[in-house]
Amino acid sequence: MENRYLSTIGFFSVTVILLVVFLTIFEVVTKYNDWEEIKKGNVSVAMATGGKIFGICNIIRYAIQNHDTFGKSIVWSCFGFVLLLACYFIFEFLTPYFKIDDEIQRDNRAVGFLSMILSVSVSFVIGACVSVS
Repeated sequence: MENRYLSTIGFFSVTVILLVVFLTIFEVVTKYNDWEEIKKGNVSVAMATGGKIFGICNIIRYAIQNHDTFGKSIVWSCFGFVLLLACYFIFEFLTPYFKIDDEIQRDNRAVGFLSMILSVSVSFVIGACVSVS
């Protein structure tokens, strides 16, 4: 796209749409309702959700920065999201002593914080991976 202003508006719009879609998918796979729990003041859910938002946006950022078309950026953003979602399931699988979703719903802030850090950290690795393609 030649016009930088239109390009920015386009990428911004696509990012908002992808963020809503990806957060909806996360909402479906978690055992609790993110926004209801946040409304109740559950800080653990807020941290975990904030980590997901940051992670998603960070992956999209790398995809936009390193690909020259909307199409490629969207494809790589979606692929990066799938990897972030896989990380969520792996995190749940690798903690057999307790259920991550149950602990976050109970407002276990240590688990909520760890979930947030995991989403943020892994998003940088995923971002680096979508950058080299």
